[in-house]
Amino acid sequence: MRILYGIQGTGNGHITRAIEIIPQLHQQGIVDVLVSGYQSEIPLPFPVKYKMNGMSFIFGKQGGVDIWKTYQQLNSLKFLKEINQLDVKKYDMIISDFEPITSWAAIKAKKPTIGLSNQVATLHPLAPKPKHIDVIGKLVLQNYAPTTYNYGLHFKALDNNVFTPIIRSQIRNANVTTDNHYTVYLPAYDDDKILKHLLKFKQVPWQVFSKHSKKKYRVKHITVRPIETESFLKSVTSCTGVICNAGFGTTSEALFLQKKLMVVPMKTQYEQHCNAAMLKTMGVPILKKLNADYYDKIEDFLENQSIVDANYPDNAQQIVHRIFDNHASNTINEIQFESTHYSLFQ
Repeated sequence: MRILYGIQGTGNGHITRAIEIIPQLHQQGIVDVLVSGYQSEIPLPFPVKYKMNGMSFIFGKQGGVDIWKTYQQLNSLKFLKEINQLDVKKYDMIISDFEPITSWAAIKAKKPTIGLSNQVATLHPLAPKPKHIDVIGKLVLQNYAPTTYNYGLHFKALDNNVFTPIIRSQIRNANVTTDNHYTVYLPAYDDDKILKHLLKFKQVPWQVFSKHSKKKYRVKHITVRPIETESFLKSVTSCTGVICNAGFGTTSEALFLQKKLMVVPMKTQYEQHCNAAMLKTMGVPILKKLNADYYDKIEDFLENQSIVDANYPDNAQQIVHRIFDNHASNTINEIQFESTHYSLFQ
């Protein structure tokens, strides 16, 4: 069996998940990997057959996506060319982790696709939603990388096809300790803004991981580091707590490691607000933005917030087996959870 696995390269969570999924796919057939986008700092330890531009969201410095820079790097003709050049007809199974080239090339070729991502889970009818529905954001989420059949990943299992997070082995097998520092990863804010607010909490040793700095430096009780896998792993596995955006990767790892967690959803990222809605039901504190209005909430988090109990078993093999049990034959079995492209969630 020939398998095409498309991975979204914006953000690190898709890559860390792929590191666990790809070995399981190799047990089922010959796997070609496609990665589009370029905002991840984590390298894939597997060959990548297709490296494409795709449609990347560029993180800004004020708490959300930089719409102008995202628009500037978007070359619609190049995107269409990448879709047209990708020959998906030779593959027996096409899996997309919120990757648009794979998804749209399959639609063009009239080939079914399987979605495996947190993004598809946030659209599930049983998934909590933010009070304010971002109509445009929801439409983007539904149509960015549409797939025929979906398997979701969320902070809680919702049904037979929405699983708990896939935790990378480096985290699952780590030696976990509890020092007094807090790990901060807010890539949509610039360093100056983060430092301005964290300096107010003088009792806390902060370890900030920055997308905007290429060297390590220190300001009083705050250490700022560029994002690098080993130093981040060391920090997050030994911290007291984590403050991060409401993406899926770091939040899931913090919950698995039994660390205190506070999240700041990125502006204009609908799926992050959906993630935050789920995390709120679990007792995780949510900040609307990083500013002085929320100092009391941060102080309460530092002094009183308890650890959320989350049980995340090693499930990568189970998920891949479920997909192949349903889809490896020529007759694709109908499953509960249909495509955002072919039948929108009600």
